[in-house]
Amino acid sequence: MNFDAIAENLPLYLGGLVVTLQLLALSLVGGMLLAVPLAIVRTVFRGWPSRLVWVYTYAFRGTPMLVQLFLIYYGLAQFDAVRDSWAWPWLSSATFCAWLTFTLNTAAYTTEIIAGSIRALPAGEIEAAKALGMSRGLMLRRIVLPAALRRALPAYGNEAIFMLHGTSLASTVTLVDTTGAAQMVYAKYYLPFEAFITAGAFYLVLTLSLVGLFRWAEGRWLKPMMSR
Repeated sequence: MNFDAIAENLPLYLGGLVVTLQLLALSLVGGMLLAVPLAIVRTVFRGWPSRLVWVYTYAFRGTPMLVQLFLIYYGLAQFDAVRDSWAWPWLSSATFCAWLTFTLNTAAYTTEIIAGSIRALPAGEIEAAKALGMSRGLMLRRIVLPAALRRALPAYGNEAIFMLHGTSLASTVTLVDTTGAAQMVYAKYYLPFEAFITAGAFYLVLTLSLVGLFRWAEGRWLKPMMSR
């Protein structure tokens, strides 16, 4: 094995790592901002609002993220109305399309995670809030959402790790993330094992870091609540 080429291209990998972390962070933040209100609609409201959210989550959870990325980056470009619209400068950007795809995808999964946590809340907590005379909005802000988000931490930790791995698809739309850096090294030196095992090592370190972060968060916010 020849790792001299890897050492020579380490700055390329580090640049790809920055792109991976940026996509992951922005996607998780955007997905959470979408998922919280959608989860509320999914569980609190009845009729067509809840059904619309279900259709969205079902569509994004039921199709491969690679297909979603291709549809947004390549598919929308075939429509004249899109190319002539104000959104075209954004939709012609590979970075924006990758972020949009990842955000919509993780928001769909996170919506169902949070909605499931809301449904699983003990009835006693809700009854106690009602007995105190809390309005529905106040109860959501102070009782339901804090408790549901804490209980959702284990499942959401898995989703964050899946999202980290999913960011590797960004390389299919010309972005040089960690996987894209490995592809460039492979194309230049014809060293597939060295190129991709290095990328795998970066992903492994990131995954272990996320696992540690979510275990700390569970110990900080979830375990004290479950022990009461």
